[in-house]
Amino acid sequence: MSLYATAGAKLYIGGTKSQKNNDFTSADFTGETWVEIANLENLGSLGDTSETVSFNAIGESRTKTLKGPRSAGTMEVVCGISNDDAGQLAAIAAEKTPYDYGFRLVLNDAPPSGSDPTPSERMFIAKVMSASEAFDEANSVMKLNISLAVNSNVVRIAAAMGD
Repeated sequence: MSLYATAGAKLYIGGTKSQKNNDFTSADFTGETWVEIANLENLGSLGDTSETVSFNAIGESRTKTLKGPRSAGTMEVVCGISNDDAGQLAAIAAEKTPYDYGFRLVLNDAPPSGSDPTPSERMFIAKVMSASEAFDEANSVMKLNISLAVNSNVVRIAAAMGD
């Protein structure tokens, strides 16, 4: 069993993507132009959670719980403000639109061996719901807080050792 630190992970924003009636696959992101969002401090969390659907069975005096629709939630990204970073500028511009954008998260978990090891990735579409700045106190780095409302499944691509 291997454990990996979040340090070294990279987040990218792509172009607009239309929602689908079925799950996305890695092929749906082929040919995408990715722009890295730099100076990441926190990537938040990402992944599906099912809504609770409750049914009260009168004759059993028991509440039955079912799984309803899934939501990948909102990924709260924090980065140090960089006024000339193309990725941050793209996220700020995306917040001003009603569209979903492609996102790619590349983790720092490439296998230690193999001829061309590659790290695992997560790809999804999301609306940029906010791009707010936090200034805090004198002894702080000014931050850009980006909220990504994930509107698709999260495509998981496993790390590989290569050829």
